[in-house]
Amino acid sequence: MEGPGHWVRGRTDVDVETCVRVLAEVHQRDGYPVNWPDRPGEWLSQASGCGAWVAELDGRVVGHISLSQAGEGDLAPGLWSDRNGTSEDLTAVVSRLFIAPRARGLGIGALLIGRAVDEAHVRGLHPVLDVVASDTAAAALYERLGWELMGTVEQRWSPSQLMTIHCYAAAS
Repeated sequence: MEGPGHWVRGRTDVDVETCVRVLAEVHQRDGYPVNWPDRPGEWLSQASGCGAWVAELDGRVVGHISLSQAGEGDLAPGLWSDRNGTSEDLTAVVSRLFIAPRARGLGIGALLIGRAVDEAHVRGLHPVLDVVASDTAAAALYERLGWELMGTVEQRWSPSQLMTIHCYAAAS
């Protein structure tokens, strides 16, 4: 999948270290992820059961996205299945999307999301995702791409951390 000066390809094990460096830049600037993982490489890899992709700009990794089956803590699959009277097993969770600050505004996020959505559809699954409500830039991107807000829920991440989460489903 390509755009002007950039392209999306499957993530390899060799990419993980670079992805962690880009993720650290994103965390420092935007606070994503909200809680920095103890093992960020494992955090990226654990959510990639159906695939993971990186975006390159001028030969450098500048973005990442993963696709997986529903897991513990994922809220959108349950909302989607309740709404559609189907199993959560028919969803694929889009996650771990981040773009290096220097590469934003070039359509890379849309390319990555498009790749994950395509893979979900190939597998016969419906793409869904959770996003922290305070991440307004991500929510705006999903809405620009036609994703539907299914609901907003509170989720306790720790005894002292109650988060507001928006749950989205890709357009049918």
